[in-house]
Amino acid sequence: MDDDSPQFSLTPVEQFGVDVKALRTARRMSVRGLGSAVGCSGAYVSKVENAKLVPSEQFAEGCDRTFGTGTLLARQRQQAIEGDHPAWFEPYTQRERKARQILNYSTVFVPGLFQTPEYARALYRASAPRLAAAAIESRLSARMRRHEVLERANPPEVWVVLYEACVRTLVGSCRVMARQLERLTLEASAPNVTVQFIPFDVVPAMGTAFTLLVFDQGPTVLHVEGPQGGRPLETPKIVKTGLAIFDRLRAEALGHDASVARIQEIHKEYAR
Repeated sequence: MDDDSPQFSLTPVEQFGVDVKALRTARRMSVRGLGSAVGCSGAYVSKVENAKLVPSEQFAEGCDRTFGTGTLLARQRQQAIEGDHPAWFEPYTQRERKARQILNYSTVFVPGLFQTPEYARALYRASAPRLAAAAIESRLSARMRRHEVLERANPPEVWVVLYEACVRTLVGSCRVMARQLERLTLEASAPNVTVQFIPFDVVPAMGTAFTLLVFDQGPTVLHVEGPQGGRPLETPKIVKTGLAIFDRLRAEALGHDASVARIQEIHKEYAR
């Protein structure tokens, strides 16, 4: 195997798709045939098998009936949903690993790729206060593993635009923030990473955080998160608009060196 190839284990959603495909092909069924059997389209089956969407409960139960696997796939789906990442986020992490460029605009929090364990843990506790400690630690481990994409021999180009609130919002404590900003400036020193900072005295071109994933093969994907989770958008017109907005945000922001200097200044405030 090429040294530049990323070494990743399958996520729960990816494993579900692999298992469904193996069961389908063993029975010599087409994706359209399986779709007809469980009440969906062949395109839906293909997306599940390729981990481009999280399977519905109806789909998993229909596959169990079709394949005679009892409740195996239904239970596997439930484990995927309760796994390390929220189920809606699994397709994103899969695509993130394959992207040639990751273009991120963050409005409130430091991007997940650059988060320290203490910062991420504080975010999980704030966003899901009833989540069990063990579940938080499991999701934390999964978030930290995302950094592997930047550690390989041929990492993607990462371009991050941060609104000032990302480094001003007190997550955890001043000590947590100091360590997080120290980590952020360290990440910004990598040759494949560009960080730009939009200060409060600039009204940004967009108020909603989003990420664009650019690939060597295949269309660019726009990922936007909301109260019900995130979703990928691939419609060419929507993606083109997202790219145009990202260009405007880059134009409004400070340059890389000036941005890192500003973040270092704010780091000193937390470190006092």
